[in-house]
Amino acid sequence: MQVLRTPEDRFDTLPGFDFAPHYVELGDRGSLQPLRLHYLDEGPRAAAPVLLLHGEPSWSYLYRKMIPVLLDAGHRVVAPDLIGFGRSDKPASIADYSYQGHVDWMSAFLEAVDLRGITLCCQDWGGLIGLRLVAEHGGRFARVLAANTFLPTGDHDPGTAFREWREYARSTPVFPVGQIVSRGCAKRLTESEIAAYDAPFPDESFKAGARAFPLLVPTTPDDPAAEPNRQAWKSLMQWEKPFLTAFSDQDPITRGADAVLQKLIPGARKQAHRTLAGGGHFLQEDVGEELARVLARFIADT
Repeated sequence: MQVLRTPEDRFDTLPGFDFAPHYVELGDRGSLQPLRLHYLDEGPRAAAPVLLLHGEPSWSYLYRKMIPVLLDAGHRVVAPDLIGFGRSDKPASIADYSYQGHVDWMSAFLEAVDLRGITLCCQDWGGLIGLRLVAEHGGRFARVLAANTFLPTGDHDPGTAFREWREYARSTPVFPVGQIVSRGCAKRLTESEIAAYDAPFPDESFKAGARAFPLLVPTTPDDPAAEPNRQAWKSLMQWEKPFLTAFSDQDPITRGADAVLQKLIPGARKQAHRTLAGGGHFLQEDVGEELARVLARFIADT
């Protein structure tokens, strides 16, 4: 496996992102090559951690507006970059990535940093991975906030738009990460913010992980990730700990998934679920401070 590592100077002077980097070496797990994973770790180490998981094609920069609000509320905030994103190592081939591989990498991260009593906040692929972690390592988690995400099993047709997106990610000569994030927001990002999302990717060779994600969503019942996700649903449908949904009102990708989560997960009953006005798919950009306040209130109330 060829592994690429983004030069550190690519992350100098990013707007609104004055957080110290932390790194952990993920040891060999089965067939997975050891890799270096980056994460933010802010606030009091003795406090129970709030784990912020990003999706595609973003990185922990996505949570820069939420972190100060959570720190002001007294929380420890941990925000990793998934393998292939941000400051984390980037296997150079699309074939190096699998859904199970991402779950294994993040399971190794939880064990290496030994996070317990976790409040998970997850969006996009942060939920596709994070909800698997909750199902498989439930003892480490205290509560969950799901925002614009779901856990697919391949039993439903994803639709033409998703198939077109998947083919675009696979075949387009240039995969414009910053522009993709900007188009997924209700409010257009500034040029410096777009550049910050492009920072982890000096050239197209670094983008295999970002291109791979659409290919890894289970879209048929016999997809390799379909059965593990069905098993995860069995656990989630018995999850009694607090589970909150906070979706935005302008995300066509995950619209309606919050109602399914609320219906099927016992811990979601009687929670103060929210629909945040003015947010696109990347609601952390559009209504990040409001989402952080919802999260802090959820923790305080439960």
